[in-house]
Amino acid sequence: MDKPYTPKEIETRWQTVWEKDKTFRVSESSDRPKYYVLEMFPYPSGRIHMGHVRVYAIGDVIARFKHMRGYNVLHPMGWDAFGLPAENAAIKNKVAPADWTLQNIRDMRQQMKALGLSFDWEREVTTCKPDYYRWNQWLFIRMFERGLAYKKEATLNWCPDCATVLANEQVEEGLCWRCDTPVTQKALNQWFFKITDYAEELLKSCDQLKGWPERVLTMQRNWIGKSEGVEVDFKRADGDDVLKIFTTRPDTLYGVTFMSIAAEHPLLQKIIAGRKEKAAVEAFVEKQTTHNKTIQTTVEQEKEGVFTGAYATHPLTGASIPIWVANFVLMGYGTGIVMAVPAHDQRDFEFAQKYDLPIKLVIQNTTGDLTLPLQSAYTETNGALIESGQFSGLAPKTAQEAIKDFIAQEKIGKREIHYRLRDWGVSRQRYWGTPIPMIYCDVCGIVPVPIKDLPITLPKNIVLGETGNPLLKNKDFIDTNCPKCGSAAKRETDTMDTFVDSSWYFLRYTSPNEVEKPLDSRLTDQWMPVDQYIGGIEHAVLHLLYARFFTKVVRDIGLIKIDEPFKNLLTQGMVIKNGAKMSKSKGNVVDPNHLIEAYGADTARLFSLFAAPPEKDLEWSDDGVQGSFRFLQRVWKLVHEYVRAQPNVSSDFMTTDFSKASARVRNLRRLTHQSIKKVTQDIESGYQFNTAIAALMSFYNGLSRDNHLGPATQDMTLHAAAYTEAITQLLLLLSPFTPHLAESLWETLGHAPSIMDFPWPEYDEKAIKEETTQVVVQINGKVRHRFFVPAGTADTALKEQALSDATILSWIEGKTIKKVFVIKNKLINIVL
Repeated sequence: MDKPYTPKEIETRWQTVWEKDKTFRVSESSDRPKYYVLEMFPYPSGRIHMGHVRVYAIGDVIARFKHMRGYNVLHPMGWDAFGLPAENAAIKNKVAPADWTLQNIRDMRQQMKALGLSFDWEREVTTCKPDYYRWNQWLFIRMFERGLAYKKEATLNWCPDCATVLANEQVEEGLCWRCDTPVTQKALNQWFFKITDYAEELLKSCDQLKGWPERVLTMQRNWIGKSEGVEVDFKRADGDDVLKIFTTRPDTLYGVTFMSIAAEHPLLQKIIAGRKEKAAVEAFVEKQTTHNKTIQTTVEQEKEGVFTGAYATHPLTGASIPIWVANFVLMGYGTGIVMAVPAHDQRDFEFAQKYDLPIKLVIQNTTGDLTLPLQSAYTETNGALIESGQFSGLAPKTAQEAIKDFIAQEKIGKREIHYRLRDWGVSRQRYWGTPIPMIYCDVCGIVPVPIKDLPITLPKNIVLGETGNPLLKNKDFIDTNCPKCGSAAKRETDTMDTFVDSSWYFLRYTSPNEVEKPLDSRLTDQWMPVDQYIGGIEHAVLHLLYARFFTKVVRDIGLIKIDEPFKNLLTQGMVIKNGAKMSKSKGNVVDPNHLIEAYGADTARLFSLFAAPPEKDLEWSDDGVQGSFRFLQRVWKLVHEYVRAQPNVSSDFMTTDFSKASARVRNLRRLTHQSIKKVTQDIESGYQFNTAIAALMSFYNGLSRDNHLGPATQDMTLHAAAYTEAITQLLLLLSPFTPHLAESLWETLGHAPSIMDFPWPEYDEKAIKEETTQVVVQINGKVRHRFFVPAGTADTALKEQALSDATILSWIEGKTIKKVFVIKNKLINIVL
């Protein structure tokens, strides 16, 4: 009786063996080429979900595969442990955020180990621990010294529920990315990182990222948003103020009929002072503070505005241009003032129609049939300028350059390059984050904490409220002395945006025990860049952009040499059920722990990898899970049946000469080596794990069919060697996907663990090319035998082989053969 397949027992045993033997510990002293595979580290919510199972299974297959291919693989894991959810949960459950977070980490670490993931846990980093966040503070100070960290007052995105500032990237369709609360605007003194200093390099470097999805690169390029144009000075008609606008379409300057200014522009109050329109403008401005910046710039947003009562003078025509305050103009983009050309900009056209503002046509199309009133704005750059002074008759693109030159020559503006990207606001008004290491002294001003005094740790004697920052009330934390003059001083109470934590953690993994600086440059140079990074598309303009920025800053500080952190990026799809992303609110969550308990981790891994390509969404299927489990049961049974039939299993197939093997043996070897080639290529060319697993299932089916044919009647020894080869290679190919099953069956074959240390199989092209055909033999219309012959064997040779086969001779012994038919070289019918 074969031993039954019991996943829980098998998996627990092998996880214990791996941990005891430190199977996944990586050493820098290896002479193998390095390979660094990394999944985005998780927030420790307390429980893994199916999205975790999928992304970590993907990474684990890559790590195990590369190890078997001869690489020294770095595959670490850690915890993105700071953030509002921990603080909010601590308030709700009346526990300290640290206690709640660390318990969640312990629970999730155990759940990850239950999946059989090949992480080197000795490199684990936890961002809420002082031994990590002291280096956030170190980097902050170094950035401050280089002018890359600075403080200023700004109107920023504010989440009333979280009571903290949000970066633009953290506002999704007008809502807080964490709690879905509508975001408002608030003026605050905030710390910023000067990411704009790296805008051009971040943009240009996108071209180097050949291993990134084009979709992600497009999102980053658009977010950086480089625009080449001209800045033009419009003077206020009744004052000395200069209203600067930036445009990429100077060819439309003669079509300006009004101007729009941002509600938060510092000149606005001066413009409306003493005017009868002041009250209406201020009411409009107040309304805008509750609107989100991202929504204000969307095409769908209804265009609204109020006339200020003031005018500007057109620098080219001298015309009076009315100044409006409008909801689609933002202080954070361009100059905060835009020229409006309703004939040639659809947004301006809609605004002009709504408020009955003039529309002036200054570009005629190539057919010359554009006339007022227009049905929509003409935004093309084909045709010629009209009513544009000395530039009339020029093609728009030619006119753009000519007008830029004229503006610069007349000193009424200058050529400029603008970026949509804005400096990263990193101040957060909450407790559970890295304390910003700055001190406020009445004598010396803003002074950084001395490096020797790091880390500045979070106080434990705090009382968490429902909202706001409890550090503001903690005198023991706030009160200090100026490190320069010794006077009484105050600490900064804001903490860092948690995206700071994740902007360099991949560097820390290379030397997690370094105590003198954030990283050991020698080891970081050895391991970086990350060869394969894996995570969700939702991080395209958040974490991924910040990580690229930090890498360049750390390089310029002198700690590393690389320019980019991630050589290749895989963005996996979501796990969905009943057509929707799994969520508690939708009631469609599948608990991985229940899945593992019922079917085992290998089944969970196999299903999550087989159900869809990694970059596509995975639709949950109970039938698919059960099908994956049945497949593993069948493999288990096949190997145990084989061992029972061949108790003296050996690896003689590696030295066996198959040159004179029968067609059946050649067919078996072709199946084996076709499978090796298919699985290898599917993994190496885009990580198409679903098709690789399909090939493994076909491989199993072929072995099962061969097994049902019974013992080989011709070259029994060669067949046994070929079958041993097939079973061995099947387990090696399966091992990255289902490591527990593979380890157990590997041991059943008589091998020492770990299967992961055995080289990945190489396919034999000669074995693949040798085509064979299965011939079915019927006697009086009933199938009695099958055998294999080289493809193209002649009918006469088929007859000879059939009539000399021992099995067929036993069926026809003592009987008279009336006729033998050969049909399409595949079927022989013997009539007795």
